[in-house]
Amino acid sequence: MCGFSGFFTPTADASSSIDLLKKMGDALLHRGPDDHGEWLGAEGCIGLSHRRLAIVDISAAGHQPMSSKCGRYVIAFNGEIYNHLDLREQLSGEGWTEAWNGHSDTETLLACFTRWGVEKTLATTVGMFAIALWDLQSRTLTLARDRLGEKPLYWGWQGDVLLFGSELKSLKVHPSFKAVINRDAISLFMRHNYIPAPLSIYQGIKKLLPGHYVSIKVDDLSKSCEPLAYWKLNDAINNGLQNQFAGSDAEAISALEHQLNQSIQGQMLSDVPLGAFLSGGVDSSTIVSLMQAQSSRPVKTFTIGFNEPGYNEAEHALAVSKHLRTEHSEIYVSSDDALSLIPKLPHIYCEPFADSSQIPTFLVSQMAREHVTVSLSGDAGDELFGGYNTYQMSPRIWSKLSKIPLPLRQGLQTLLAAAPLPEKFKKLSNVMPSTSSEDFYRRLISHWQSPDDLVLGAHEPMTLLNNSSDWPATDSYRNWMMAIDSGTYMVDDILVKVDRAAMANSLETRVPMLDHRVVEFAWTVPLHMKIRDGKGKWILREVLYRHVPRELIERPKKGFSIPVGAWLRGPLKDWAETLLGEARLRNEGFFNVPMVRKIWSEHLKGRVDHSTKLWSILMFQAWYEVQA
Repeated sequence: MCGFSGFFTPTADASSSIDLLKKMGDALLHRGPDDHGEWLGAEGCIGLSHRRLAIVDISAAGHQPMSSKCGRYVIAFNGEIYNHLDLREQLSGEGWTEAWNGHSDTETLLACFTRWGVEKTLATTVGMFAIALWDLQSRTLTLARDRLGEKPLYWGWQGDVLLFGSELKSLKVHPSFKAVINRDAISLFMRHNYIPAPLSIYQGIKKLLPGHYVSIKVDDLSKSCEPLAYWKLNDAINNGLQNQFAGSDAEAISALEHQLNQSIQGQMLSDVPLGAFLSGGVDSSTIVSLMQAQSSRPVKTFTIGFNEPGYNEAEHALAVSKHLRTEHSEIYVSSDDALSLIPKLPHIYCEPFADSSQIPTFLVSQMAREHVTVSLSGDAGDELFGGYNTYQMSPRIWSKLSKIPLPLRQGLQTLLAAAPLPEKFKKLSNVMPSTSSEDFYRRLISHWQSPDDLVLGAHEPMTLLNNSSDWPATDSYRNWMMAIDSGTYMVDDILVKVDRAAMANSLETRVPMLDHRVVEFAWTVPLHMKIRDGKGKWILREVLYRHVPRELIERPKKGFSIPVGAWLRGPLKDWAETLLGEARLRNEGFFNVPMVRKIWSEHLKGRVDHSTKLWSILMFQAWYEVQA
């Protein structure tokens, strides 16, 4: 895993230089401390900068930017192509006779682009990646992102210069970058705690959507060029639902185990030390158990523990590790450890991000990096196999709520909203005015119901949550929720959280459940094999129970969180008051000041737990102080 950045302009730019490219790359030092490289086109219209974290072929043969043997292509690449050795065999079978310089997947990609072109190459890859490819013959820049969005890629025009890169930090180094904040993006951030793709916090800069690529030609320049999809999650969902697995429970369990084993085998390919996160839950325990079954040595596993009982799962992870006989490392962190990290968060996340589990994610990544360079994780199990509690309760609650006339529900909502009630009743208040099951879910997972009232001058854009034309043709409410989460929360929250937290520690993370073949298979699994007897992830649990005793796993889900509400009334109070000061808020001009001060006052008095709402505002304020 690495990081790259670059620029593209139709005419030679006097500011274009190797020195500028190096400075852009230096902003991504954390993503690639092992090596750096810069490449500037002869006419100065294209430049690529790369920072390398050497994982596969750690020799100089993997240095980037890399040129193809024929001299036509130059590539900067971040990620891993897990089937690249298979691709080499396929090329050989088609008559490819060029000798290989080394065994890096970057060299394999260049050969594939040379032989097959862009679309076929992207379609044949298995992996996670962001790619910048310059074609000297057609004078075309192609940017591409992996199917599920594991690797980030920002891009956009700033005047006459197209900037692109793994993180916004590198783009900001370029003299053409205009740091104009997008207030509409702030509105979306307040609803979700993250900024959904394709938007970014800055005007003119977008995130390339997962499964897409975009090509810009010098001779046919258009600033309105639209990215094209080479793989669509909706197609995988629709195809899976139309071709449901027809075998027995046992056959389905074996088929899933086979898919996961295939993915894990590819993702354990590494020339540097490799391990896995282990929380002791279903997802991470499944990944670790299958890794250990394939390994002749104990797998290195990592867990973070908390002294607060309601937030600690380290003892469960330890029990699983003992059963599997992994080489286990754990660290217990205090509230002081977590609190000391908070001022660093705006430096770690290049745009506002407010999922508070970013803190333990960083800390466990920091600990893992002391032992390994690559760590596998169990992310995506909830979205693919129905693990979240919302998938259980939403259909039941909506079924009852929808029977109450809407005007009566609207009246009840007004009463509940005004009362000093516990958080769960506040959530009930939020969903009372729902007009459909989809609207119910949108309200349920929104942190601010009307963010345009909070963010001055904002007009919240449409997203997948409320744009029905982008919805897959699901056959049930539960499948619809899982599909929506897979295309939104998983990509722009979970994967962003892990990528930035891990890469801040120069740690590569891999997600076996996001092998697109696993995803495609998961959508063929009937819903009754995912949610059964009131529990989600039934089929995934059954795979796990072939390796780990049931009694080590069956327990209520705790999640990966921290006590933000209590901290804001205690050790974080002064920090928060500084960021939420009335004069400061008015001077900066982003938020409705009376609204912010009201919820801050209510939270301090203990009347209502506004921690989630406040955390989103605080994370923006802290980010703005450092980045803007």
